[in-house]
Amino acid sequence: MTDRKTPLLDELEKGPWPSFVTEIKRAGKKSAKAEDLLGQLEKSFEDKTGYWKHGGIVGVRGYGGGVIGRYSQKGEEFPNVAEFHTVRVNQPAGWFYTSDTLRKICDIWEKHGSGLTNLHGSTGDLILLGTDTSKLQPCFDDLSDAGFDLGGSGGGLRTPSCCVGPARCEYACIDTLDVTHEITMAFQDYIHRPMWPYKFKIKVSGCGNDCVAAIARADFTIIGTWRDAIRIDDAAVKAYVDSGMDISKMVVQKCPTSALEWDATNGKLTLCAEDCVRCMHCINVMPKALRPGVEKGASILVGGKAPVVQGAMLSWVIVPFMKLEPPYEDLKDLITRITEWWDEHGKSRERLGELIYRKGMRYFLRDMGLEPTPQMVMAPRTNPYWFWWPEEVNKG
Repeated sequence: MTDRKTPLLDELEKGPWPSFVTEIKRAGKKSAKAEDLLGQLEKSFEDKTGYWKHGGIVGVRGYGGGVIGRYSQKGEEFPNVAEFHTVRVNQPAGWFYTSDTLRKICDIWEKHGSGLTNLHGSTGDLILLGTDTSKLQPCFDDLSDAGFDLGGSGGGLRTPSCCVGPARCEYACIDTLDVTHEITMAFQDYIHRPMWPYKFKIKVSGCGNDCVAAIARADFTIIGTWRDAIRIDDAAVKAYVDSGMDISKMVVQKCPTSALEWDATNGKLTLCAEDCVRCMHCINVMPKALRPGVEKGASILVGGKAPVVQGAMLSWVIVPFMKLEPPYEDLKDLITRITEWWDEHGKSRERLGELIYRKGMRYFLRDMGLEPTPQMVMAPRTNPYWFWWPEEVNKG
């Protein structure tokens, strides 16, 4: 490899944090692609211009997604990155790997690509950065032999992802790992063969802490919750008070719906379960005293997305509580009905949330067969009126 000078990139190696430049340099000692990537990146910094372009469709046999075609506008100057395609690998639920498996993946990628990886992409996939068109099929064949499949890309279902759930978290109200695996298997065709107006993301969080930020990033959001009341251990509450915690200030006053009340005289913490929105704050602050309820399930939300066509949207509730038990037929049926409705009415590059915003939530709820509930209010007090369908008006 050449002793390439990269003074501008070298600046990104300074400071206390790990640098991607350092990792590219390490890969460049063995990979000509990584070496030329350094050169093109340095030139981009010099010229203040990105030199990547998207070309024709590339992929592997039988698949329409999973590979992102990328080409260099400076292919003559940096021939080893003239083609620099990205391969998305469907990650295991919860991102659990053995060290042997990771070594196997890295060996495959050093054989067929640049050796550079991204764990994990914003959708959740294990990202393999930089290979040639001619090496895509051999790379996929080796990945398949190792037990891995490609993830989603383009106008289809993106790879479902989830938090670690019950594998490592005592707050999990649902088995996020099993739900994600079942959804992935059930809708595999929509991952591999994009056929929708645009991307569709499903993310699963085990509780209201939402550690995968599903509410902000997923078209279909599944968040673990409970239907009954938070369980309160009075003795443990007293222990927190005796240790010096100001429960009124740290817990009660921070409850978003004022569902908690602290009786300092009698040392009693009470909850109005009807007002609780399961935000997890009180449980996070007092985990030894407060626990989720016994009747567990999930809230289903839709419409989250980043700002592209329209501004960023947070998901909003369409099913306040759903029991999630294998084989999750109610959940799969709801996903199918929603995606079929979106596929029928959506414009090109229009996300689900944008379609609902354009047509109106009441049309969406009617077509889905869902009854309106107070939990569905997206922004309280922005509209004080309720509009009735003509057939619902009592004309007598």
